Amino acid sequence: MPDRHESHTPTAPTRIAVVGGGANDEHEVSLASAAAVTRAVRALGFDAVPLTIDRTGSWRHTDGAALSPADAVAVLTSCRAAFPVLHGVHGEDGAVAGFLTMIGVPVVGSPVRAGALGMDKWVTKTVAEAVGVRTAPGVLIRAGDEIGQVPLRPPFVVKPTTGGSSNGVTVVRTPDAYAAAVALARAAGTDVLAEAFITGREIDIAVFRDDTGALRTGATLEIGVADGDVFGRTEKYDGTARFTVPAALSATDEAAIEHAARTLYDTLGCAGVARFDFFLTDHGAVLNEVNTAPGFTEQSQVPRMFAAVGLDYVGLVRALVQAAERAV
Repeated sequence: MPDRHESHTPTAPTRIAVVGGGANDEHEVSLASAAAVTRAVRALGFDAVPLTIDRTGSWRHTDGAALSPADAVAVLTSCRAAFPVLHGVHGEDGAVAGFLTMIGVPVVGSPVRAGALGMDKWVTKTVAEAVGVRTAPGVLIRAGDEIGQVPLRPPFVVKPTTGGSSNGVTVVRTPDAYAAAVALARAAGTDVLAEAFITGREIDIAVFRDDTGALRTGATLEIGVADGDVFGRTEKYDGTARFTVPAALSATDEAAIEHAARTLYDTLGCAGVARFDFFLTDHGAVLNEVNTAPGFTEQSQVPRMFAAVGLDYVGLVRALVQAAERAV
């Protein structure tokens, strides 16, 4: 195995594993992120080693050939670092970070704790409120709980506590729509969160810690969503989403959002890049959710945010790999 601290130069390519796919409903989204990261890794002069976790949870090599777990470990441990871009359960939730850490491969991204905490929206709310970051009033509905009466005054949002890409999310506008909304959320997860519908501008910000230990933030990004609507799965991936980067914010609002994101990044124990999604209301910022493994194609929100502050996609990938290697 090569010395993990030797110089990175195009004339001495370094093997970087890029892991995509996943056994969940964000499989295709993850593959797109992994393909983009692979291109960037190669543009940096590194030897990219793409690996896929298929929909059954099995490992596959870049040519689609099946890999046994032992073979996958052998490939991964031959690499200087691994850049997982697995969204959703069995990936973003800390599972892949724990696995890679246990076999001694530096991870580009958050460790187990941050992935697990950030993946569970109810736990994220609890942590955020404890450190002074506002969230919407909400009610947790466990897998075995009866649906019962409507827990909040409509309109409110029902969603699974895990998962992403707006899968299983419904805006409940009348009480008789509640039961169907819970059923849809349970089909995409186990526990369900009902939250008050927040009216405000959707503002996102991304944060990562670089190889000097400094926290770096991208420009804020505003998502154009009609009043009373949500940023759904279709809009996220069909190219119709309207992003404004940087968002037109007052200095006070921008500082508050950045402070909240930095606080949560450190409190959750994040590494790599994480995206923090807020609603900006007349009474300040309200946290929507945290993404410790956000979408990562060249056109995804996070790369757009950093491009707006002068760090292009390939430069962002370089910075994340360098930070991961300095952390070991």
